[in-house]
Amino acid sequence: MKRIHVFYEGVRFTVADREVDDLKEEIEAALASGAPHWLRVNYGEGTLRQTELLIAPGIGIGLTAMDAATEEPLPVVPVALPAEDE
Repeated sequence: MKRIHVFYEGVRFTVADREVDDLKEEIEAALASGAPHWLRVNYGEGTLRQTELLIAPGIGIGLTAMDAATEEPLPVVPVALPAEDE
């Protein structure tokens, strides 16, 4: 099973059965739209609780793809983010 750790304002959440690139595209599209977007994630250990995170400018979010077999992070591939207009 594929899993991605989502760090949202310093709190860890998880997303299962998605590719990290797909999740990045959803977040980038949400930010580009300028409208609030709710990202569905899981929270907790053992019994997970489904929750939603607000994706909007100025909210800190990070992604870490995990290897389900070893519970270790997968290698990070750097990406260039579009420059913000000032």
